[in-house]
Order: sequence, then C-alpha cells, then structure tokens
Amino acid sequence: MADDPNNDMAPGLYETPLTEELQARVERTGLEATSKPIPAERRDAALSGSVQRTLREHLSALPEAPRKAVYTTNEILRQIAGPSAQLVTDSRGDPLELQSLTDGRPRYATRPLTPLNESTLITNARRDESLAQALNLELATADRVDLLCAFVKWSGIQSIMDTLAMLHEQGVPVRLLTTTYMGATDATAIHRLADELGFQVKVNYNTGTTRLHAKSWMIYRNSGFHTAFIGSSNLSHAAMVDGLEWNFRVSAVNEPALFSKLGTAFDTYWDDPKFEPYLPDRDDERLATSLKQAVAQPGRHFDAAFLDIQPQPHQRIMLDDLAHERQQDFHRNLVVAATGTGKTVLAALDYLRLCGDKPGSLSLLFVAHRKEILEQARSTYAHMLNDANFGELLVGGEHPTEHRHVFASVQSLSRMNLDALDPTAFDVMVIDEFHHAEAATYRRILDHFQPRELLGLTATPERADGVNVASFFGDRIASELRLWDALDGDLLAPFHYFVQWDDTDLRGVKASGGEYQAGELSRLYTDNDGRSRLVLAAMRHRILDPTRMKALAFCVSVEHAHYMADVLSQAGVPSVALSGQSCREIREAAIRDLREGRLACLCTVDLFNEGIDIPSIDTVIMLRPTQSATIFLQQLGRGLRRAPGKSVLTVLDFVGHQREDFSFEPRLRALTGQGRKQLVDSVEKGFSELPAGCEIQFDKMSQKEVLKNVKRQLATTTLRLVDEFANYARRSASPTEYSLRRFLAESGLTLGSILAGPSSAASRWR
Repeated sequence: MADDPNNDMAPGLYETPLTEELQARVERTGLEATSKPIPAERRDAALSGSVQRTLREHLSALPEAPRKAVYTTNEILRQIAGPSAQLVTDSRGDPLELQSLTDGRPRYATRPLTPLNESTLITNARRDESLAQALNLELATADRVDLLCAFVKWSGIQSIMDTLAMLHEQGVPVRLLTTTYMGATDATAIHRLADELGFQVKVNYNTGTTRLHAKSWMIYRNSGFHTAFIGSSNLSHAAMVDGLEWNFRVSAVNEPALFSKLGTAFDTYWDDPKFEPYLPDRDDERLATSLKQAVAQPGRHFDAAFLDIQPQPHQRIMLDDLAHERQQDFHRNLVVAATGTGKTVLAALDYLRLCGDKPGSLSLLFVAHRKEILEQARSTYAHMLNDANFGELLVGGEHPTEHRHVFASVQSLSRMNLDALDPTAFDVMVIDEFHHAEAATYRRILDHFQPRELLGLTATPERADGVNVASFFGDRIASELRLWDALDGDLLAPFHYFVQWDDTDLRGVKASGGEYQAGELSRLYTDNDGRSRLVLAAMRHRILDPTRMKALAFCVSVEHAHYMADVLSQAGVPSVALSGQSCREIREAAIRDLREGRLACLCTVDLFNEGIDIPSIDTVIMLRPTQSATIFLQQLGRGLRRAPGKSVLTVLDFVGHQREDFSFEPRLRALTGQGRKQLVDSVEKGFSELPAGCEIQFDKMSQKEVLKNVKRQLATTTLRLVDEFANYARRSASPTEYSLRRFLAESGLTLGSILAGPSSAASRWR
C-alpha cells in the first residue's frame, strides 16, 4: 500500500457507489481494485442511500438553526421532484412529524421508546430497555401480531399479561407458532393463551425431525409502520427480562425487504402441516403427553460438593471487611445483609476464621429469638465445622451441659440470673436479627456479656421508630449487602412485585406509631367479602395455577389468617392458617405439606417474618398494610431464596385508601434504594432501573393512590421537614456521609422551597 498519510482506505471488501472523489482515493492506494455495475434489484436502495448519507452530513454541519435545515431539505426535494415535490412543513423552523391518527379512544396513547422508523438492539442490560418493556409498548399499538418461539413459559407471559389482555379486549388477532421441544413449554400457559386471550395457536409435536429455534415477534400496524423483534428470546421470564439475550428490533419502514421476508417465512411455517392447530380442551391431553415425553430423564449422580464449603464471592468480601475492622481494633461489628444471602453461613465462616487452625477452639454464644432460628444456626455451624455434635441449645426446656458452644434464645437467657454467669465466658458472641436489640431483654444480655468479638446480624437496620441500630457499634456498619445489591449480584431470585387495588377504605381506621390498629383492621378485613373476591381475582390473573403455588400470605390477625385460609380453600386453593398459637407439630406438618405440594398457601400472622427458610416459596401475598421497611423486607425475603425450578418470586401487595399519615415511601425505598424524587418519577412513569429480572407494576388505581401518597410526603409542616432530615441522617453510615446537598437531591426538595416554607415545598407536586 502506498505511503499516503491522507489516504484512509484499507484492503478489504467494499460495497458503495463509486464517486469521482472515491475513484481518486482508490488510485492513490496503489492496490488492485475491482468494480462492477450495481444490480438492478439493489440500484435504487444504493443510490438513495448515497444521497441520504450526503444529506445527513450536510445537515449536521449546518449551524443550530432548524429553519435552515428545513429550507435546505425542501430545496433538494424541489430539485428532484419539481412542482410535485412533497415539501416538509414546519412550526417556527422545527420540522413537523405526524405522530398518530386516532378515533378518540386511548388506542395510541403510548409509543415505543425507539422511533418506528429506526432499528435497535435489545439486550436486557441493566438501565436499558428489556424485551418485556419494549414489547409492552409495541404491542399496545398493534393491529395484528405474529409470534414464533420454541417454547412458552408462564413466567414470560406474566411480564406482558396486561398488554395481551388489552389486545384481546380490542379484538387484535394474535397467531402463535410453537413446539414441544425439550418439554419446556407450560401446557397450562398455552391453554390460557388460546382459551382466555383468543390466540390462534399451532404446535409442532414432531420435534425429533423438525426443531424450531427461531424466535420472532412481528407487530403489524394499519398505518404501515410495522416492527419486528428477531433474536434469541423465547417466551420465558429469563428471555424476556434478565437473560443475556440479543433481540434485533427491525423497522419495516427502514428495512422493507427484510420485514417482508420475515412475514413470508412465518406464513410458510403457518401453512406447513407439521404445525397443527391447537384447540383448548380438545388438544390439552395430547399437548401434556407430548411435553412429558419430550423431557429428558436426567441421570442420577452423587454430588460431594457440599463436603467442602467455600465462601461465595460476596461472603469473602464481607469476611475481609470484618477482618479489616478488627485490624483497626473494632471488635463490636454489625453486618447488614439482605435476607437470603447467608448471614448465618457468614457468621459460621467468620467463627471458623477466628478459630484459625483449631476449629471449635473458641467458645461461642449465638443468640436469637426463635427456636427454629437457633436449630438452623446450630445445624449450619455443625455443617461448617464438619462436626455433627457441635453446639448445645438453650431454648424451650433444653439446657446445655458443657456451656462451651451455646445457641440460646433471648427469652431463656432473660429468665436466668445473668449476674451468676461469667461475663467473659464466651470468646465470640453473635446476635441474630440485631434490629431487635433495643428491647430490654436484649439490652440486659448485651450489657452483661463481654466477649472478645461481638457480631450483630440484620437484614433491616432501619427501624420504624427511627432508632439507629448502628449506634451500638459507634455508628459503623462493618459490611453491608443491601437487597438491590444482592439482586444485582444474582444472589437472590428476582421478584415481580404487583401492587393491586383492593378498594378498602382505611382512612377511618385508628393508627398508632404509624401502624394501623390490628383489632380494628382485622374486623374490617374479615367482614369484607368484596376484598376477598378482588384478592382471588388478582391471584387468578397473576399466577399461572394458584392451586400449585407455594405461597405465604401475611395477615393482620389470627382471625384474619383463618378467614383467608377458608376463603382460599373454598376457592380450590388448599390453605391453612398458622400463628404463634399453632403448636410446633402443626407448623412443621404444614410446612412439609407446602413443600411437597399438598398445600398451596400458608396464611400466617407474625410467624414467618424472619428466620424460617422455605426456599421453594414462589409467591408472597401481602394482605396487611405496613409502612415499616423492616416488616416489609422480612416478608418479601421469605420468597427471595433461590430454589430449583423457581425462576421468579411473585409478590401481590393489596392497597386501598390510606390515612394521610400513612406512608408508602419506606417500603419502596427499601425495595429500590431510590430517593423520594426518583420514587415519584418511577411510580408515575415506571421503574426502569431495577436489578435485572425484577419488575414493579401498579394497576391504575393503586398507582394513583401510591403516587398521591409519595407526593404528599412533601406537603408537610416544618416539624416534618426536621424529622425528614433527622431520619435521613440516621440512614447514613456516619455523619461524614450526609449533607444538606445530598438530602436535597434524595428528597426532591430545593433549598428555595424549604426557605420559602413547607407549603411552597408541597406545591411542587400538586
């Protein structure tokens, strides 16, 4: 190649119209060049593309004056088409673009994020549009839809269910081509798509000779602005929301030949006799049988990985954080870790590290408030130390004999004469669920014992009463892994959080300390068949088969738990009520029945909030209002643990008219990590920055109520503004981490609005 610093042409393949300037550049390279006439079928596209590129370069070089760009464009159009030129209209220099034609119905009220005449790539990346989000916007304006995918999962349908239901209501035809490949399809999902949403479905049962790997959505619009998605995503939760997927969004305006080819290919498959029409009821048994036959039978093998337990990456970081704090001579340490990320395992690993090369050499006191928590903790430590006899229980009538490694309930310790016990008897002391530590029973224990190392564990350091749990540790948190970080790190099952309107009026219910009085609330809920019907309707809408779910329903009272268990059971969803009044045998039997599928739901009150692990829980139903972030996260956390076969946790949270002093903000902040300004935007426009795989959806009425509620937090008195800043300061790890500037950014307030008075601050949201 000739040494020409001004020549940017490299050896390789080209495909561009040859201009005089380009010919001169080619000659200067000294390389052998080939050229030939442009084929007739590509001539128009190639030449118009050349004009388009030149015009784009020219317009981008113009000064920032839209009128000049419109004038230049129209001059070129006149040169090309003469008197018949279709000139661009403008408004004060800005070119106008036709957006929609409507007959008055809200049919075309929303638009896709990507313009209809552009193409783009959807990857499900964080802080980017997921395929489910894109489809919800695209399908909303469809006049006809064709879907081609190898398998269909209910978890994928859930993400776009409301939009599909809207299409059915408006009579929009949808055709679906799918297969029984690998037995991956949910038969019930196919039935519901065909029976309830009117899909025309064809199934290829013979996957041995014809294997469908193509995945495509084709969205037709009467306006001619069709779009399509082609890529790797089947109709499943992972593919639609959080999988590492590539889906190319094609514009029919931009790529008419490609779009036409897609339509022809789909019609060819649709007419192929290998794809057989599916009719609900008639073909249900055949589909179910074919799917079962397609499932490969996995071979059995012995997995010895559990014999050598190593810290997971996030636990290794937290262990190193603890080691660093101790090097700085801090021997009282608080660890904040989201439920399901292994706090007890972390404590056991930390104990092993402290013991060094002599496992079990340090004395240990592990304190919790439930026997089930203590039994699980003892089992975890024994597992880690590979010593089935490790530890003794001090709870429920059981007493230690060696007093060396004790797992004690706070109630049992509080009944003892602590003054008779050596304060230095234990080298290591672990307090589980440390947010309870302000209680007098905990304080007695903390004030008496003087271990070499104290470790506090909690998932929820924020208390509803404003007490700063970290104050006991000098306002330090040794290591922290919040819910949103754990979800980002793929440590927990993603959640689909649906906020459902139940039309209950709570504005007259008495409240104390920000929480509704349980007795009055219970009477209101147990005498409300209308609310129960709405709960059942929401379950039917959001859950593939409520009779097969593994759910926890959190109720207000024992009476409410029994009422809801009866309601669900009568509706065909086998359920039982459990509370602190239930004996241990009944609780254990109910948990076993839930795990093994004989029960679908446990209706409970203040029993499974913390410490009890049932990883297979795939549904959480919140039937009691709370503004406590602690209670909310504890209940949510019951379903966030990963388990085989569980791709997502479904959460149904029922809300009605709330008192003015009730606040949704704490739970939304705990769920998302967002400040108030972000929350207002997210509730109003959608939560676009959630961890991969997570969704938060409001129905119309609940969105209105929650948005009004969050905005109302700014319509406050001077006293509430002072309290707001005080609470913000408590949430910060140390005084150096909070400032007025950061408070204003998080709260959505401005300094001017505060100085002008609370009423001015409130007016921003009215």
